[in-house]
Amino acid sequence: MKARFQILFGVTALVLLLDQATKIYVDRSMALHSSITVVENFFNITYLRNKGAAFGILATSAFRLPFFILVSAVAVCVIFTIINKLREDQKLAAWSLSLIFSGALGNLIDRVRLGEVIDFLYFHWYEHYWPAFNVADSAICVGVALLALDMLVEERRTKA
Repeated sequence: MKARFQILFGVTALVLLLDQATKIYVDRSMALHSSITVVENFFNITYLRNKGAAFGILATSAFRLPFFILVSAVAVCVIFTIINKLREDQKLAAWSLSLIFSGALGNLIDRVRLGEVIDFLYFHWYEHYWPAFNVADSAICVGVALLALDMLVEERRTKA
């Protein structure tokens, strides 16, 4: 099996396991909207459900669920196709796209299973709050950052 697919399947298995296990744990052990302070004035585990996208975008739209399922499914297919076309030396791109792929898949599972996404990681600085997120969202963000880094490195390599 090609290295890029080993990376994809390994990252996806790990991220999906962590993502789904943490969401199931939070769902079964906490009441909706309840919160546990982990670090005072900085980090809580807070059980929330997000019907929309980032920051609750489109949460009240009648077309939100089919739209998000379609967008996630298309993203998963496109990323899989891109990974298939990577060169064997593009390891960082494979890692970054695998993180994005697995995060999109984790949230897609929630949307299909529940009609919404479970969020629980809630960072804040006193009364200044960042929207809650989950392991899948974290994988997507780290993947996007690594992809941007990879694109910069690839651009410099092409110029040199």
